[in-house]
Amino acid sequence: MSEIKVFHKSVLVDEVLEYSNLEGKKDALVFDMNLGEGGHTERILEKFPFVKVIGVDADSDIVERANERLKPFNDRFKSVVSWSDEFLSSTTEEPDLILFDLGLSMYHYKNEERGFSFGDDTLDMRFSKNGGLSAKDVVNTYKENDLADVLYKYGDEKKSRAIARAIVNARKTHKIESASELHTIITSCFPYRVQRESKTDVATRSFQALRIEVNNELGRFKRALESAYERVKVGGRIEVISFHSLEDGIAKWYFRSLLSEEKVKILTKKPITPSDTEIEINNASRSSKLRVVEKER
Repeated sequence: MSEIKVFHKSVLVDEVLEYSNLEGKKDALVFDMNLGEGGHTERILEKFPFVKVIGVDADSDIVERANERLKPFNDRFKSVVSWSDEFLSSTTEEPDLILFDLGLSMYHYKNEERGFSFGDDTLDMRFSKNGGLSAKDVVNTYKENDLADVLYKYGDEKKSRAIARAIVNARKTHKIESASELHTIITSCFPYRVQRESKTDVATRSFQALRIEVNNELGRFKRALESAYERVKVGGRIEVISFHSLEDGIAKWYFRSLLSEEKVKILTKKPITPSDTEIEINNASRSSKLRVVEKER
């Protein structure tokens, strides 16, 4: 086990291992498509001594952290800085398991240069440093209706119109530069009673929506999932951990479409969710869901 400081606690790890179907396999290959700080990969390499893992992540900074953590497994681990859809569409290797963990790493919340946290002085939200528009670009350049549509479509934010209007009014006088200022603008659209009684910060849905828009997360995931089916070996498995209904819906309906063509076997009739014990230890796991399929042809 690595001794470097780890910010993120991986979710549903035991369940991922249980459904991996790697026990006793020699020279098996795993693609960890959202490597993060390497939590799932570390446990896979520890449990299965003959398995090799290729870990993929668009964020070069977090890949460096994973590389440091996984140094003891250098002979069986390789990292790639890439978006998952781009990697899967270009590789020729055929893995036994492809794992998607679609959650945002706690590392990103701790990294004040990225603007994922409400109090940050920056406003970026890009996973890749070579990405396109930042969150600052979106909030300062999108038309009011387009901005409202993003907040509603990707955040299910019922007050999307009011929030978009408040953002546009604020930027008439100056450019919105920081996550903390954006947070103030968004919370001003909610009565104090609602802010006080909400289980999560009232800006959470809007920040999620902006992050999804900036990184094209849903479009990339859909393309990656389609390529994953093409790449994984017959008899191999695809595991998807999602954290909100949009991601889970993409996995659910794509897997059902493959099932209807008798291309896969669905191993989780209902998605696997974390135990009460895991939620108590790691509250961030509470919304996670795991779906698993096995390729049949």
